[in-house]
Amino acid sequence: MASAAEQMAANLSWGALGKATDLRQRIFFTIGLLIIYRLGTYIPVPGIDAAALLRFMEDASHGIGGMLQMFTGGALGRMGIFALGIMPYISASIIVQLLTAMVPALEQLKKEGEQGRKKINQYTRYGTVALATFQAWGLAVSLEAGDLAHDPGMFFRLSVLVTLVGGTMFLMWLGEQITARGIGNGISLIIFVGIVAEIPGAMAQFFSQGRAGSISPAVIVGVIVMVVAVIGFVVFMERALRKIHIQYPRRQVGMKIYDGSSSHLPVKVNPAGVIPAIFASSLLLLPTTISTFSGSQTGPIMSTILAYFGPGQPLYLLFFTAMIVFFAYFYTANVAFKSDDVADNLKNQGGFIPGIRPGKKTEDYLDYVVARILVVGSAYLAAVCLLPEILRSQFAIPFYFGGTSVLIVVSVTMDTINQIQSHLLAHQYEGLIERSQLRGRKRGGPKKAPARR
Repeated sequence: MASAAEQMAANLSWGALGKATDLRQRIFFTIGLLIIYRLGTYIPVPGIDAAALLRFMEDASHGIGGMLQMFTGGALGRMGIFALGIMPYISASIIVQLLTAMVPALEQLKKEGEQGRKKINQYTRYGTVALATFQAWGLAVSLEAGDLAHDPGMFFRLSVLVTLVGGTMFLMWLGEQITARGIGNGISLIIFVGIVAEIPGAMAQFFSQGRAGSISPAVIVGVIVMVVAVIGFVVFMERALRKIHIQYPRRQVGMKIYDGSSSHLPVKVNPAGVIPAIFASSLLLLPTTISTFSGSQTGPIMSTILAYFGPGQPLYLLFFTAMIVFFAYFYTANVAFKSDDVADNLKNQGGFIPGIRPGKKTEDYLDYVVARILVVGSAYLAAVCLLPEILRSQFAIPFYFGGTSVLIVVSVTMDTINQIQSHLLAHQYEGLIERSQLRGRKRGGPKKAPARR
């Protein structure tokens, strides 16, 4: 029997892709919208002193840590109209998901089907506007404090606010269009393209440091080998599953009796995906970003926070690890894998775990298994996310393709390939059905009308 990789390679042939016209149109539509996004990152916000911004970003690139540059595809460094990126929408959607799991009214709304989903999406959009407004206003004030505005004042702040919030809302609409009419998840693809667009610049800076002699050739070779190893490790861990055996009893349908069957309940080693890393990074980068654009206006409290929680500091790494572990457990228990819902679904379907009674006992057993799986999953997330932080602090390497970025790139690539494979399989099934119908017509021939007597 062919493996999953062999089946994927067989289904992703160029010949099959050429015949699937709908899939080809979806791919071209997605590429076109992503090109529009990349062009928008080069349109500057009005009223910014470009020369002063360039000098400022060259000095403050290590303070920002490259993370915000990565998520915005370089738009923050150029102060483009997409400088906030899609992060306000992601933060709002995560907050709404967490509230849906904790607030009974929102949870009931989620169970109402399509209408409930539309209302929840509307709440997410309102939250996106609120978060983007708050961040854009703070960024405008910080730009004024850093002497990066041609004509500071209320008009400059309002123009920055309207431009950045409008840019974020346009990106949100762009992502929804890609999801509905393109291929893959639109929001994830926007972040993916932003990360990939920044990789060549980071690699060029990395190799230029090697040519200048600031980084030894051994370190360069070691980093390249480590990047390949980290990508392979992430792919392995993202596909790793813990299969729980499920047994279904013998059942009677009408006059027939069907024997009991068995199946497996797959539980990912990392059910929360990249969400814990994004949340932890957002919290830790907030004081750094504020201080970066505030310049000399940083107060004593902010200076103390940066002294202990700056990138590369021991407390920063410890707090980063703790937040990743916390969000991995919290998001899994409340959103990604709700053991009570899984136990109820198994009970309603007549399935049970051998040796475990349905209902509360099954829920407790699932909590027990998931809690121990997450020990490995959260440790894996923390190790992958801490690796680039340690490299940047110890070796001064612009190693942005690591941690959260490699998790996003790998997961989005795997998800997009799976969707392309699903479209190709559906196209092949349609072709098989059409050929079988044609063969049936040829064999049977045209049916003659019954002769009248």
